[in-house]
Amino acid sequence: MKILKFGGTSVGSHENVRRIGEIVKGQNTPVIVVVSALGGITDTLLLTARTTAEGGEFTTGLSAIRTRHEEMAGQLFAGEQLNRVLAKLHPYFEELEKIFQGVSLIYELTPKTLDKIVGFGERMSSLLISEFLDGELIDSAAVIKTDENFGRAYVDLDKTYRLIAEKCSSLKDVAVAPGFISSSSNGVMTTLGRGGSDYTAALFAAALDAEKLEIWTDVDGFMTADPRVISKAYPIPSLTYSEAMELSHFGAKVIYPPTILPVYKKGIPVQIKNTMAPEAEGTLIGLEEADWKDRPIKGISSMSGITLITVQGLGMIGVTGISSRIFGVLAQKEINVILISQASSENSISFAVDSGCAEVAKEGIENEFAVEIASGRINKITVEENLSIVAIVGEHMKHSAGIAGKLFHTIGKNGINVVAIAQGASEQNISWVVKHSDLRKTLNVVHESFFLSPYIELNIFLVGIGTVGRDLLKQIERQQPRLMGEHRLKIKLAGVANSRKMYFDRDGIQVSEVDNLLKSSEEKSNMSAFCQKMIDLNMFNSVFVDCTANAEIAEHYFHIIDNFISVVAANKVAASSSFERYKKLKDTASKKGVKFLFETNVGAGLPLISTINDLQRSGDRIQRIEAVLSGTLNFIFNTLSEEIPLSQAIRMAKEQGFAEPDPRIDLSGIDVVRKLVILARESGYEIEKEDVKMESFIPQKYFDGSLDEFWETINEMDEEFEQRRKELVANNQRWRFVGKFEDGQAEVALRVVDPDHPFFDLEGSNNIVLLTSERYNEFPMQIKGYGAGAAVTAAGVFADLIKVSNI
Repeated sequence: MKILKFGGTSVGSHENVRRIGEIVKGQNTPVIVVVSALGGITDTLLLTARTTAEGGEFTTGLSAIRTRHEEMAGQLFAGEQLNRVLAKLHPYFEELEKIFQGVSLIYELTPKTLDKIVGFGERMSSLLISEFLDGELIDSAAVIKTDENFGRAYVDLDKTYRLIAEKCSSLKDVAVAPGFISSSSNGVMTTLGRGGSDYTAALFAAALDAEKLEIWTDVDGFMTADPRVISKAYPIPSLTYSEAMELSHFGAKVIYPPTILPVYKKGIPVQIKNTMAPEAEGTLIGLEEADWKDRPIKGISSMSGITLITVQGLGMIGVTGISSRIFGVLAQKEINVILISQASSENSISFAVDSGCAEVAKEGIENEFAVEIASGRINKITVEENLSIVAIVGEHMKHSAGIAGKLFHTIGKNGINVVAIAQGASEQNISWVVKHSDLRKTLNVVHESFFLSPYIELNIFLVGIGTVGRDLLKQIERQQPRLMGEHRLKIKLAGVANSRKMYFDRDGIQVSEVDNLLKSSEEKSNMSAFCQKMIDLNMFNSVFVDCTANAEIAEHYFHIIDNFISVVAANKVAASSSFERYKKLKDTASKKGVKFLFETNVGAGLPLISTINDLQRSGDRIQRIEAVLSGTLNFIFNTLSEEIPLSQAIRMAKEQGFAEPDPRIDLSGIDVVRKLVILARESGYEIEKEDVKMESFIPQKYFDGSLDEFWETINEMDEEFEQRRKELVANNQRWRFVGKFEDGQAEVALRVVDPDHPFFDLEGSNNIVLLTSERYNEFPMQIKGYGAGAAVTAAGVFADLIKVSNI
């Protein structure tokens, strides 16, 4: 025998009732079908009853209830059968009307009367379903016996099991029983409380030693997390009874927690199935499951609308009975405590309650401890509102070391503050309290961290859609399938800005739509507003990507990092600013557990900074840096020829994207100074830009005027450079603009190199760096390659993004 329970949504329409019929017909064993009220009917009954007690009229509500059931009957039946069903429903409507009239006369709605009223929904829906299935109708109230604690009656299990077994002893094929309703030993109607229909089904299953209990609902089973918050959530194939109980208690409203106990005691498996998708596997709840070693964390559950109350005082230490008094008061006021956290020093106890009960709880405790508060032994009772509880559940977490450490490290590095923590000795549940505003981020972070998500998600906010930024987006789009397939990494563009407009979308922006979305956006580009929006979105694994050379944007890095958002910068302004600011950014990123990466500040996509960092971390020390760091200048000096003078080579560098829009930035050598400073700092030296000695090869007058004046006059240098170039050719020598750091001294200058020098054969816009260290002393480490260009720079930014993801 099987017990099949169908919830209100499952019987919410005649189409769904027909699905129930197909499911029941597909069983190869006798079944008892337990049903809830038609969707929404219980709420209508409650509202009508309360309105009536307050002096309102009940005819509208009663008419809606009658209409709903008669319409359902009309959609399921026809002809003589319809008339017969309507005739059976009629007495229920008459009885309801008499009860409402009584309530309206005395303006009083007792718990006893309310139980009588709300039970009508299940009674009428079970009548409809039993007629449709041509099954025997069982009166659950006659066989489920309880005390008279109306609204949440306690079941007499022995008597109930005996009565159910007697009633169903001759059952052949199909029977239908209303859920939720019961009666006392005196025959007074009672109800089993919220989720009582699930509990009814479990009682029938336990009483009859059913082979399985199936709970048919509107979801595919227990999910790894709330799918309304985490789109990547998916059904959990199997759970133990205790895991299901824990998840249900902490907000997973798939099954009513008390349902578990009767079937657990009898070892009856419970299958959660979706009425709308009966082919879905669902979740099987039983004694044990086979795959726990691969997945110690089964799911994440959460509850919102939580208030945390903390009782604190030095006078509590060593005093017996404090906890008993606190929870005694709460019990008297029928306030359920959801979570408890106590300091080991015993000077504080925190407990979480539903926000609707918080004020009553606080007043009760203040009254109970009035003497202690007056004397100062208890000095503070604090109330924190707008909180949520999150819990990870897995019966075998205790077999997996480091779960808690990984959990709170992951939460912390995403800037989520934990307000309180609770963990039982069984280690199958770790619960903690966070601000409600952090709930979405918390769920996503934990879901991803413990491999409950099918992939890791990196949320990027990109500023700068020039050549580098645009190339970066194209590279991400091309590489995304491989990253997903091989590394489970999804890079999602959540925000983007150019110099005019900005646009955000939490669900992700298609790269192909960036230009159109920015063009149509009504949000003007504003860096302060961009940063605040990014912070307010509060997304997990967020990365700010700066593909500009804008000093104003770099000013926002500290605020971004301070809010637990990583920064990847092609913009070299911040790393080459004052040493104090550079150090503050690095230290803050380390403290907050996020990344501040700027590999492309020097050498575009060349692994210069990362190599220096690796040498430093492994105990080596950089003693000397000698480098050609300007791809622009190297291109210019490699392009100079008898046919191409200096002025034309500069134009070619700009036209081919090697030079800045104002090439004087490159010609001045300032760019090389910044790069040398960054390399020296990353090598462990404290240095400022002003400490670098710079020898310019272009007279100052060409930098003083406007850009137009520069282009008009720079050809004045052509003849001089051509003469000097001929001399170099005659001596088989070449120009290189070299940066050098040694013994704390830094300089940049145009140098002449001979054929035996490593810099001599440097082609095109390539860069080269020679690193002399304690280990690489006699033969310096040489790193050489493309040092300029949008594609390689974008590739370097992309590589930094991958580092942030930690794949």
